[in-house]
Amino acid sequence: MQYQKNDPVMITISVAIFSLLMIMAYMALSFISIIAILIGMAVIVYQIITLRKNLSSKFKQGVHFPSLLFVFFIATPIALGITVGSDTYFTQASISKAVLLWGLTLTFWNTLLFIPLALYSKHREMSIPELTVFPRVSIIVPAYNEEKVIEKTIQALIETKYPDKEIILIDDGSKDETFAIMSRYKKQAKVLHKENGGKASAINLGLAYSTGEIITIVDADTIIGRESLTHLVRGFSTDKNAAVAGNIKVRNRKNWLTWCQAAEYVSGIQIARRALDVFGAISVVPGALGAFKKNILEEIGSYHKDTLVEDFDVTLKILKTKLVISGSTNATAYTEAPESLRNLYKQRKRWYQGNLQVFSRHSDALTNPRFGTLQRLVFPYMVFSSCVMPFVSFITLGSAIYAGLTGGTWFVLGMFTIFSVLQTLQVALAVRLDNEESRLVAYGIFLVIGFKQILDIFLLSAIFGYLKSRDGTWTSAERVGV
Repeated sequence: MQYQKNDPVMITISVAIFSLLMIMAYMALSFISIIAILIGMAVIVYQIITLRKNLSSKFKQGVHFPSLLFVFFIATPIALGITVGSDTYFTQASISKAVLLWGLTLTFWNTLLFIPLALYSKHREMSIPELTVFPRVSIIVPAYNEEKVIEKTIQALIETKYPDKEIILIDDGSKDETFAIMSRYKKQAKVLHKENGGKASAINLGLAYSTGEIITIVDADTIIGRESLTHLVRGFSTDKNAAVAGNIKVRNRKNWLTWCQAAEYVSGIQIARRALDVFGAISVVPGALGAFKKNILEEIGSYHKDTLVEDFDVTLKILKTKLVISGSTNATAYTEAPESLRNLYKQRKRWYQGNLQVFSRHSDALTNPRFGTLQRLVFPYMVFSSCVMPFVSFITLGSAIYAGLTGGTWFVLGMFTIFSVLQTLQVALAVRLDNEESRLVAYGIFLVIGFKQILDIFLLSAIFGYLKSRDGTWTSAERVGV
């Protein structure tokens, strides 16, 4: 299925999503609650339009205070939740139902309003002209103990279509056969070896040896698409484009856990990323596949060694300069996802604690208006979704259980059924946008019940662990080699 600018299926799914939200409000709440939701949505649209108009504004100094959008993110859903909850409590006399509806409102709020932005982003991407000039691209692949996966990664890079590319392989002091495997490809790539110093130091070494105008970073377990380099370079459509994020997909879809991760990547990650692309402010250029202008990386000081998520850190450093970071859905890369809960926990612990490190390191981005879109939109959204939503999720779940035990079983089942359908439709929309396997749609419900709670537990564990030690350790999932 090829993407169509006016795809009737996507239009139908989008209309169904918004219609179901209104039906949920009408059936479970009252006319007052519908009005509250409509007012809230109108205010957010106004904020987005206002933000869009000010994207080209110059650096400015001002009072250091959280952006109006951050206040809006926090205050509006809470006010809406209180309105919804109070309305429900007085009409149905159940505080547990009120809390449940408040939680559901906040949870769905986190993704609902990104849908039209994501659709617009995809539509806009299709209008980017084909390349007429092909700048030299240097592909840097850092690796540590990746003997099970590195060869397929190298072969995919060699086969990738692009007229002017160089491949730079860096062994970061591996204790297995990674360097020996890399050395087989010395005719097709620069092969470097260094003492173990971490992924950031390996990338910086590759950067020093690179000759390309564009730097592409690829993880050692990632297989990129044959046309991905071309699509990444197409993303640098203006002089202000500093980086382009690739579209990461799960390739080892073997069990329930990996299929849920595949659905998460397509829906939970890509919808928000496409929405932020509208503002040229994608929050993370993924380490699995991302491209940067070399001169920009050098100007911001390259990669920082003292963080567990070097890709998030370098992205925020670029956004602080008010340059544009866009995304390409066509620049695909297939990564290996953890196949067991133990390995998933290792991966997410590093991600989540690393995110908290970066939040702390760049905390000035929350209040300093000099950072433009980063301060007004990206940083507030990241903090809200990472640090607030997990707690909301568990409050909602607890209220649902209590309501079910105290006579509200049918109410709870009805609300979660509608909410699950909404989430499934969102996955269906993402699948349609990404030309993905339709089987992923069936896993949409687990992003509401089951897999979502696993991730929330991991996130809360990471938050409490970070608050306790203020430090993080590198934990990587075990490779299976697929």
